[in-house]
Amino acid sequence: MNIMEIGTKQQRYAIVDLEATSASADAAIIQVGIVIVENQTIIERYETDVNPYQPLDDHIINLTGLTDQRLANAPGFEQVAGDIYELIKDCIFVAHNVKFDANLLAEQLFFEGYELRTPRVDTVELAQVFFPTLEKYNLSDLSEALDLDLSDAHTAIADAQATALLLIKLQEKMRALPRLVLENILTYSDSLLFESALVIREALAEASLDMAAYDELAGLVVRKWQSYGTERRLSQDFATNLALLELEERPKQMIFAQAIAEHYADPRPVFMEGQAGLGKTYGYLLPLLEADPDRKLILCLPTKILQDQVYQQEAAKIGEIFHINAVNLKGPQNYISLDKFYETLQREDSNRLINRYKMQLLVWLTETETGDLSEIKQQQRYQAYFEEIKHNGDIRETALFYDLDFVKRLQDKVQTSRLIITNQAYFLTRVEDDKAFAEGHILVIDEAQKFFLALEQFSRRTLNLTETLQALEKRIGSGELALLERRLMESLSFELSQAAEAYYQGQGETLSELTLAKIRQDLRELESQDVSDLAELFLPTYTDFWFSQHYDRMREMRQTDLHAARLDFLHFPDFLPETTKTYFISATLTISDQVALPHLLGYQDYLASYLPIDKPHNQKVWLLPEMPDVSQIEDEDYAHIMAGKIAELTELAVPIVILTTSRRALFALSDALDNYHLKHLCQDKNGTASQVKKRFERGDSSILLGTGGFWEGVDFAKQDKQLLVITRLPFDNPSDHFIKKLTEKLRFEGKTFFKDYELPMTTLRLKQAIARTNRHARQKSAVLLMDSRIVHKSYSSAIQEALEQQYPIEVKDFESSLGAIRTFFETD
Repeated sequence: MNIMEIGTKQQRYAIVDLEATSASADAAIIQVGIVIVENQTIIERYETDVNPYQPLDDHIINLTGLTDQRLANAPGFEQVAGDIYELIKDCIFVAHNVKFDANLLAEQLFFEGYELRTPRVDTVELAQVFFPTLEKYNLSDLSEALDLDLSDAHTAIADAQATALLLIKLQEKMRALPRLVLENILTYSDSLLFESALVIREALAEASLDMAAYDELAGLVVRKWQSYGTERRLSQDFATNLALLELEERPKQMIFAQAIAEHYADPRPVFMEGQAGLGKTYGYLLPLLEADPDRKLILCLPTKILQDQVYQQEAAKIGEIFHINAVNLKGPQNYISLDKFYETLQREDSNRLINRYKMQLLVWLTETETGDLSEIKQQQRYQAYFEEIKHNGDIRETALFYDLDFVKRLQDKVQTSRLIITNQAYFLTRVEDDKAFAEGHILVIDEAQKFFLALEQFSRRTLNLTETLQALEKRIGSGELALLERRLMESLSFELSQAAEAYYQGQGETLSELTLAKIRQDLRELESQDVSDLAELFLPTYTDFWFSQHYDRMREMRQTDLHAARLDFLHFPDFLPETTKTYFISATLTISDQVALPHLLGYQDYLASYLPIDKPHNQKVWLLPEMPDVSQIEDEDYAHIMAGKIAELTELAVPIVILTTSRRALFALSDALDNYHLKHLCQDKNGTASQVKKRFERGDSSILLGTGGFWEGVDFAKQDKQLLVITRLPFDNPSDHFIKKLTEKLRFEGKTFFKDYELPMTTLRLKQAIARTNRHARQKSAVLLMDSRIVHKSYSSAIQEALEQQYPIEVKDFESSLGAIRTFFETD
């Protein structure tokens, strides 16, 4: 085949999948599946078993379903080699991970006297380029995401059929793209494996010339911002709005929505308490969007994960039905800078992965309306490139891509959208810089019990000291500084390095007063943009400074952080511009008899509203009294004991979510499960929190290990049966700066930190975690709390009584609990 001619006419593709005795170079073929595609149509199929003349191992038998008995009756490869060669010799060879299939088949054909010289195309890389927002690119995940037929995975013909359908999807996607985009992609296509670029060249001849949906500047093609026209008025009747959204009515949601509407006229801020699972998001969005069509509604959520979830689900549904424009607002660093990306396109990179990212982003820009880089799920393979193209918030009219700048477009969209969805951390940053952002609008702060912590985090600053010292040394050695400026930077670098060295040697984690005074003096005299981050960290506002370390998984090295904080607590009413109405939605308003959430936020005059709490009929909690005291045992030993229990729990054959309270405990338990050969998904080991959650819900594994946001911010609604295992009571870390600060505040007010704050907050975290696995009436959720302190400690009765108000509880040994949980799941 003359490769130079490829791309000038429709080609014939042979999509090949092989099953073999192993994945090694000396494997023997045991099954061949071939699908011929021409003109984006499947025109021929070929399949055969092949006798390898050797026994199969158990892994291959389980994977493929083939047996020695079946293959004993199959032809040897020498009997089918001629037919296979004649079928594919004039085709382009296509496979999912083409290197293995093409090399193995070519070698086997060569031994039989046939030399296969066809061009090769790899659908893995093409899928990564042309479907840039997917998380995984194995055939089974692509089949699910793109609705390909893979009904009998790991048989050669089924995998070849699915790969053929994938190729056709890729061809359709390429032809639908603007021609200019394909031309730009081909600029970097030499970085693709083998001859995969041939499919792109062929599509180029038929690529779309329609640019109506896109903007183009300097060769970059960007999707136009879409917006709804005239809004459709919501009904004053909440049930009618639900019906229009095709949602079921829930009695408690109706009560909640009615209370939201009734409290709108009250001038005071409203604090509303309601248990998880009542459908509160629609419960406040619909009545408040209806209340005043001329007001914007700002929804402030605790995490970016929840922010994206509400934007993609509830806001999208409301926009589709009622034509209400919504914007998903984050900090500038979350978005791509078109100017920075364009600069990388102008240079030659020898790194094949970077060039593939360039191709991927060229496709993504034709799809994204936000420019939010989190939509690209495989950044971790070369995070440094994405750091390079992030936006820094600087929008200049002189910039080449000023008119298309995503942060500018975002700001424009804020002005024309009635629903603004953001996160608590960014909201605080935004209103500090721009008081008018919230002025006169309706504000809803959801998960308000976390807002107090967000307010505290806002009063801190953190700097990566490792990177800062490296940048200082580079600047000092540049030879571009005046003598005085260089001396001041040297002094600054010395003081910071000495303080960090003392921290490494265990001589203290805080800065001394003398060191602090020297650093501030140097910064006052420098007045240089090179040290602007340090200058912000050492503002007089901040009085406490301390070090910590974290492990950078990308660079595979430990990094040192320097933190700054203020001693006083921020009062939100002093911080917030005047709004039309402010709602705080919380799982709890009363932390304890002595501490209430409104008071922690600085409110004295407010309206508190409570909804009745019902015990769910489809959820139950078991407590284990015989587990060892976690405070008296090493993490690894406790993890080993838990892993043994979890191995027995797998006999229930239901999905299991396991929560730990720290990354150290998380990884210790993961290692222990590995020792038991229990397949599981571990947060930060097998992907981010959102990635492992999706894989878990997809059924990649029946065991999920999580920490952090899994306690409060992640719902599990897809499995009808689920077991939640809580390994430890979620107490705060007593060495945390905020906890120390709050302890002093409560002591000054004559209150007790543990009794009045820590214990009730721990109970609240337990309730929230438990509620996350009970999201609809058809779901049955069992909860196993393995920390025996909830049974034996002096404070155990307080936690148990609080939980019993909401959940049925049993205290049983493990074997009895296992039987009771089995009965619970088997009972209708």
